[in-house]
Amino acid sequence: MLQIKDALISLDLIDRQFCCDLAHCSGMCCVEGDSGAPVELDEIAELENSLPHIWEDLSEKAKVVIKKQGVVYADHDGEMVTSIVNGKDCVFTCYDGKGICFCAIEKAWRAGKISFMKPISCHLYPVRIKKFDDFTAVNYQEWSICSSARIYGKQLGLPVYQFLKEPLIRKFGQEWYEELCEAAEMLKSEMKSDSK
Repeated sequence: MLQIKDALISLDLIDRQFCCDLAHCSGMCCVEGDSGAPVELDEIAELENSLPHIWEDLSEKAKVVIKKQGVVYADHDGEMVTSIVNGKDCVFTCYDGKGICFCAIEKAWRAGKISFMKPISCHLYPVRIKKFDDFTAVNYQEWSICSSARIYGKQLGLPVYQFLKEPLIRKFGQEWYEELCEAAEMLKSEMKSDSK
């Protein structure tokens, strides 16, 4: 474990390689799983405000779910997560003509229609954040559907923390991220020294 400010960071962020490979996984992280994506309380209004801009991109089933229960619900752990359709798809998923899943919110953000990109938990994936009283745990989550991302990341030599530079800065700030990079370089140097 590595500590930066009040965050305890798994060394997997430094040791593991990762790079999303949509051509192979088709964006299944937005579809598979037991519940929706974790949502911070201040993000709920952002999700609701995005609806007029993304409504036409959503499936008819997603629209029914949103009208019935809203954009989020409390999962079995009592955490707020995005609503899902038929126990699978996030309500904000949309598909291109090739069957690749995209986030309708991010699509609208990229088109300059809204200022909110998507929930930070989605932006940070495959890293998951868990807040405790005294610290925040920052862990890498390995999931079978991301096997192609691990292969691609290894081919590129891209550690998880570098792949997630933008969302880590969004969540923790530039200074925090720079400290993480420095710590990662020190650890790599130590490992090289130990292997000699």
